[in-house]
Amino acid sequence: MTDTAQEPMLAADGRPLKQSLARALRRQKTRALLMIAPLLLFVMLTFVIPILSMLMRSVENAIVPDTLPGTVAALSAWDASSGRAPDEVVYRHLFIDLFKAAEAKEHTKLGTRLNYEQTGQSSLFRTSGRKLDDLAEPYQDAIEDISPDFKEAAFWYELMSGEDGSALLAQRRDLWNALVGEELSGEAGFMPSAQIAQLLPWTARAYTDFALWSALVKNDTVAEERPWEAVYAALAMDLEDPAKRQAIADYDGAGAAQLQALAAAQSDLPAVRLREGFIELNRSWGEPRIWTTIKLYSPRYTPGYFLNAVDMQLSPDGAEAKPENQQIYTQLFKRTLIMALIITGSCILLGYPVAWILANLPARTANVLMILVLLPFWTSLLVRTSAWKVLLQQQGVINEILVWLGFVDDANRLVLMNNATGTVIAMTHILLPFMILPLYSVMKTIPPSYLRAAKSLGATNWTAFRRVYFPQSVPGIGAGSILVFILAIGYYITPEIVGGTSGVFISNRIAYHISSSLNWGLAAALGTILLVVVLALYWLYDRIVGIDNVKLGG
Repeated sequence: MTDTAQEPMLAADGRPLKQSLARALRRQKTRALLMIAPLLLFVMLTFVIPILSMLMRSVENAIVPDTLPGTVAALSAWDASSGRAPDEVVYRHLFIDLFKAAEAKEHTKLGTRLNYEQTGQSSLFRTSGRKLDDLAEPYQDAIEDISPDFKEAAFWYELMSGEDGSALLAQRRDLWNALVGEELSGEAGFMPSAQIAQLLPWTARAYTDFALWSALVKNDTVAEERPWEAVYAALAMDLEDPAKRQAIADYDGAGAAQLQALAAAQSDLPAVRLREGFIELNRSWGEPRIWTTIKLYSPRYTPGYFLNAVDMQLSPDGAEAKPENQQIYTQLFKRTLIMALIITGSCILLGYPVAWILANLPARTANVLMILVLLPFWTSLLVRTSAWKVLLQQQGVINEILVWLGFVDDANRLVLMNNATGTVIAMTHILLPFMILPLYSVMKTIPPSYLRAAKSLGATNWTAFRRVYFPQSVPGIGAGSILVFILAIGYYITPEIVGGTSGVFISNRIAYHISSSLNWGLAAALGTILLVVVLALYWLYDRIVGIDNVKLGG
């Protein structure tokens, strides 16, 4: 027997049929992808990226370690439960970090961030930043009295410049970039001396910070600028170390004579007591609670915003509940969900009969009435809400009519404004069309013959409605409920105007933190929790009712 190889089937172009089909399928998928690419891009830019940004905002906390890098590192060894403020080393790092941040005008941002966790920190950092020069001036005056050469910018530049300091320069540049939030590019016109960096570490770091700021931000020539007062204080810190003074005695580089003169007269320099200096600036610097807050919020990512969003807070022992008089967000979440459900229920009760009438009237009449339903869409939301404010107030139209009809005594007018009642009434009116339209579109698809058939079989009007008509309209109720509930849970303009203190939603607090307090991290955490709650309710609705049963008509 002879085996004959089966030849593959060929397409019209001579290619194997399987290969040709795969190629056609790839082209079809590519065309489909290109057609939906603009929509995908739109969704990414307007939905996915903002949500991811919100999630990052809710946990991001880089401002503390970026503004106080040395302080944060030094604080890691401090025991917050000791009941005492940190030692002198931490205050020295704080002085260098805060002086640098004050020059860049970034210290107030740090104070604002920490003020969200502990009231008073904003003013503490703002006032302390203005007075740091006073802490350093005694060291500057004493050093210049001992060696007048330290008054000269050129002498400082020659002393601090050298070779093999690129690692220090790159490190301090990275810290500057993190502090100001942008890339400081360009040549610094200065290279630290590795020998001086080892001999005078505090001074080398402070002077390198000064040089980078002068060259890259101020566009000055480093050799022509006198250093910050902080550099003199840093030099005094180095000179207090006996080992450094001994090393200076063996140093023979640039400025050796002047450094040796300072080392020999070190006893004439004021003692570096920055801990006492900070406490003199503001007594709060001596309180452990200030340092506890800084240490708790020193990591780059923090659960603090989410804890605050559920009325909890970070403590040295972990998460704990806030004092009862500060717990507001849990109550606001509950109120928002309950009132959104009430508004949704009100829209169902009012919207169902209106939709039924529209669906069963002649088309000409129904179209005229539909214009009245849609009319609110053509009126500004702010105007509609303000109109309800006029109607609902105690001297408003509704109370005046009730008093005129004798239903309400003039001394006991109804309080319909600045409470939950006003919010429910105004928002039910505003969101009612979103319930009527899905109901109407579904009801129009229900054949009237079904009801006639049920009645011909002996059903009463109520039985025919309950067992035949209503079940077919449930998908419209589901669609309208989802629309109204999701819109209601995120509303903030109407509750802000008519809700008062007992009728506002969690969205009002989110808007406050975004536009007024500028606590965007807490606003992002509240928004994230609200999003998770809505998604959870959506999932629950899908499990109980089934999202496939939701229809907008057809």
